[in-house]
Amino acid sequence: MKVRIEIDESLTEKEVVIKAPALDETVQQLYQQLQTAEDAKLQLRFYKGATEYYLALDDILFFETEGRQVNAHTVDDIFETHQHLYELENQLPGTFMRISKSAILNIDKIFALTHSISSSLVEFQQTQKQVYVSRKYYPVLRQRLEDKQ
Repeated sequence: MKVRIEIDESLTEKEVVIKAPALDETVQQLYQQLQTAEDAKLQLRFYKGATEYYLALDDILFFETEGRQVNAHTVDDIFETHQHLYELENQLPGTFMRISKSAILNIDKIFALTHSISSSLVEFQQTQKQVYVSRKYYPVLRQRLEDKQ
């Protein structure tokens, strides 16, 4: 594979073009990695009391509903968002996925996945936070984790 950089001062934004003889697995993985790197820079607006916060999506472990409120969990804090879970699901990049009726998970932040007859539990590094995966979404999550390897 050849890699090169071309500088064009007439461009107003960066552009990456992948040229390949065929759309194979390597090209798809390269595209996904570039897209994931770009998506990680996205920020959303969150609230805590009367203060607005702008957090990078990469800082979010998971979104979870609590009553009618949707909360975003980071390693050491919880922020409120005014968006519904279904709106977030449509807006978030591929590193996020629905894991239950009331939660969306950042699969890049998973440290451990514990599966038992009665439940499946996701744990994160450097925090005591945990979230449950419903039986319906567990096989899809397992597949996504295996595809990442």
